Amino acid sequence: MKVAIFGNQKFEVDFLLQANARFHHDLVFFKEGLHAGTASMVKGFPAVSTFPADDLDADTLAALAEGGTRLIALRSAGYNNVDLDAARKVGISVMRVPAYAPSAIAEHAVALMLTLNRHIHKAYNRVREGNFDLNGLVGFNMTGKTVGIVGTGKIGTALARIMKGFGCEMLAYDVYRQPDCIELGVRYVDFAELMSKSDIVSLHCPLTAQTRHLVNGKMLGLMKPGSMLINTARGGVVDTAAVIDSLKSASGLEYFGMDVYEEEGGLFFSDRSLTIIKDDAFERLTTMPNVVITGHQAFLTREALTEIAEITLENISSFEAGRPKQENLISA
Repeated sequence: MKVAIFGNQKFEVDFLLQANARFHHDLVFFKEGLHAGTASMVKGFPAVSTFPADDLDADTLAALAEGGTRLIALRSAGYNNVDLDAARKVGISVMRVPAYAPSAIAEHAVALMLTLNRHIHKAYNRVREGNFDLNGLVGFNMTGKTVGIVGTGKIGTALARIMKGFGCEMLAYDVYRQPDCIELGVRYVDFAELMSKSDIVSLHCPLTAQTRHLVNGKMLGLMKPGSMLINTARGGVVDTAAVIDSLKSASGLEYFGMDVYEEEGGLFFSDRSLTIIKDDAFERLTTMPNVVITGHQAFLTREALTEIAEITLENISSFEAGRPKQENLISA
């Protein structure tokens, strides 16, 4: 099948080409992101594969359908950037990669925790400048701390396994109670209790209408003094303005690690080093010494990129054969 690969990043091209040796699709790579203005570029392509930063709104989907596109193959698990109702109306099916190397994201969440806790980012810069002063670098033992895991799917479960190895107490919030987590010693509680009792809260839930700004001013006000918040889920789960206010108040939340941002579209996945970033909230966060930001890279391991490429192309093949994998199909 002829497939337009939109928003392709240099780091993923080789993985897609290697996977395609088995599937034999005609892959055409476009560096441009997909939006209403670029949809006309792929007239005649029955399948389009997209990156999380692409904008699949009603206008984009209508233009794709008019050009003959019948399948959107997401190279991601999340699909909050897709207007699913509009996709159904114009007859475009949407498939995703529901799970890929969950340990990659869980391990990145732990990397953010340790960086913030032991002030690795500060120590690194000091040593490069010949400054070996240890003042201001005091951290805490992870052992015995309470970690709250919000969302216990495959990624949340992978995090629970890691945190058990650290000797942490674990709380969780999810509508579904994962037996594997219970076996690991995780105790399920309501969200308010998790926020009030956890030393570290790590977010691993999808972005839905119900979870948008799940972490808001009210919930942040419940957090213990000296607590930490980690977000490797979706930016919109967190109310950024409320986090900034909470960090400034220094009454509860003390550390914030984020790999995602609610306004990351048009910001992440590109080099902005020579431009002025006009997002005042984001710029404010970058000035805070108790905030560590990475640019949506939690998934970025060889194992994850291999799985994403293989499952994406397998989704296209199953659709072409008329037997789309139902567990990966989110709109038909």
